[in-house]
Amino acid sequence: MATDHHDTNTSGAGGAWRWAGVAAGGLVYLFLLLPVVVIFLSAFSPQAYPQFPPASFSLRWFRAFLDNSAWLRALQVSAWLLLIVTPLTTVLGTTAAYALARLDFRGRELLLSFVLSPLIIPQVVLGIALLYVLTAAGLAGSMAGLAIGHTLVALPYVVRTVSVSLSGMDRRLESASQNLGASQAYTFTHVTLPLIRPGIVAGAVFAAVTSFGEVSVSLFLTAPGTVTMPVRIFTYIDQTFDPVVNAVSAAFIVLAVVALVIIERTVGLTKAI
Repeated sequence: MATDHHDTNTSGAGGAWRWAGVAAGGLVYLFLLLPVVVIFLSAFSPQAYPQFPPASFSLRWFRAFLDNSAWLRALQVSAWLLLIVTPLTTVLGTTAAYALARLDFRGRELLLSFVLSPLIIPQVVLGIALLYVLTAAGLAGSMAGLAIGHTLVALPYVVRTVSVSLSGMDRRLESASQNLGASQAYTFTHVTLPLIRPGIVAGAVFAAVTSFGEVSVSLFLTAPGTVTMPVRIFTYIDQTFDPVVNAVSAAFIVLAVVALVIIERTVGLTKAI
C-alpha cells in the first residue's frame, strides 16, 4: 500500500510538471504570436493611426501603399535584390560548404571562420567597412553594391545549413558511386546534391529572408534611387505614424506563411529548417 501511495504521488507530481511545461510553452508561443496578430489586425483599421482591435475593417492603408510610388519603388528594389542575392548566395554557399567539408587543406578552419565572420561582426561595423570599400570601387548606392553587401551578410547562413546536411550525410554513398565508375562531378550532381537538398533549400530561404529584411548594412549602401523596403519602413516610421507600415507588414506576413506552406509541401519543414 505504501508503494502504491508513493507511485500515486510521483505520478501526480509528474503530471503537474508536464502541465506546467505545457503552460510555459503556451505562454512563449503567445508572446511570439501576439505582436504578429496586433500588427496584422491593426493594418485593417480605417483610422489615421494604428488601432487594436480595429473598430471596423478597411483596406484603406493597403490602397495607400499601392498608390504610393515611393513604396512601390522600394518594393521593386527589394524584389530585384531578392532575385539576385538568393541564387547567387545559394550557389556560392553550397560550393564553399562542400569545399570546406570535403577538402583537407592547410588553413581550412581559418577560412571557415572568415566565411562565417559576418555573423560575429556587428552589422554597423560591416556597413561602414562596405561603404568605404564600395565607395572606392564606385559602387556605393548602386544595385551592384547592395547585392554585394546582402550576399556577404547572407552567405554564412547558407554555408552553415549546407554544412550541417553534409556532416549528416553518409559519405559511403559517394564512395560507392565513384567505385562503380562515376566521375566526381557526376557523383556530386546525382548523389550529393539530392541528399543535401534540404540544407540547400533551407539556406536559400535564410538567404532570401536575410536579404529582404536587411536594414543595418542597407542604410549605409542605399541611395535615393535604391532604397530598399526595410530602409523605407525605417525612415517612414521616423517621420510618419499611420497604418501603412502595418499594411506592408501584414502583406509580408501572408507571404511568409505562403513560403512556409511551399517548403512544407516540397521538402518538409523538419528537413529544411
